[in-house]
Amino acid sequence: MAGALLLVAAPTLAHAEAAAEPTLLRSTRDDRGITFFFQLAHAPFPAPGAGYTDSTVIVFVPNHLRRPRSDRTSALVHFHGHSTTAERALDAHRLREQLVDSKQDAILVLPQGPVMAQDSSIGKLEVEGGLARLLGDVFRALHTGPARAALGRTSVGTEADRVCLSAHSGGYHAAAQCVKHGGVEVNEVYLFDALYADAEVFRDWVVAGKGRSQRERHKLVTYFTGGATERWSEWLFAELGRAGVVCAREHVEGTLSREELTRAEAVAIRSSLAHGDVTNQWNSLRDCLYASALPRHLRTSWFDAKHGARPIERRR
Repeated sequence: MAGALLLVAAPTLAHAEAAAEPTLLRSTRDDRGITFFFQLAHAPFPAPGAGYTDSTVIVFVPNHLRRPRSDRTSALVHFHGHSTTAERALDAHRLREQLVDSKQDAILVLPQGPVMAQDSSIGKLEVEGGLARLLGDVFRALHTGPARAALGRTSVGTEADRVCLSAHSGGYHAAAQCVKHGGVEVNEVYLFDALYADAEVFRDWVVAGKGRSQRERHKLVTYFTGGATERWSEWLFAELGRAGVVCAREHVEGTLSREELTRAEAVAIRSSLAHGDVTNQWNSLRDCLYASALPRHLRTSWFDAKHGARPIERRR
């Protein structure tokens, strides 16, 4: 059932920063949950010096979400790659479906990056505290009248709890900027054929969380298909190994067990899939979420096969 559609002209940066009031453009509901399309003041764009003006941020709230007593809800923030949009990436990479399948108690947040451009810049998220401001906007938006009415009985906390980032391809730079100076504690990062640069940023972030509990550490998973993403993954894992980080590497998909995928502080996986299929074709994001320290109240059979070669399950 589609929600009301409200068309609003894209605000200028000055207007967005001054108003700072979330605008709900539209919402849609299906048997997985509800998807909101907001315009937010602290979305990546518009930004000084950038030619992009789309301030859309997509937020998906799964039906199974349970609001914790702490009143804090975890978030998975995904950054799309080049020559696409947040909405196209949402559908092409089956992001909602994989979050729902993982049964994790988290919302999905997709900021619009450069629209249909070969550009990894991320506007206001390049600035200190950018991710914190964006997530603040997201949770405020989910508690406005129109959003609360659309949510019905589904309840969302008032601020972020655990935060995980995922990125496909050119979205790597946005993820790096968020772990470097996003203003919130980022717990895990999943890079899907995306490690093209900023490897030292991810190295320093992982090392900073080395040896902590699974809930407190900084976990990195990088999938690579070859070329630059393979070279940078090899460099990064050599650096992490020298720093004493618990690493797991997989040169044939399915070699690592689900337990190893869960326990390692850093995981590198060579994928035989095409660049555009790495995120979803074999449920890679779903498995990263299963192996994460995100909260989950629903039972899953995923861990019943935690030892031995990991089953590779093709996306239906």
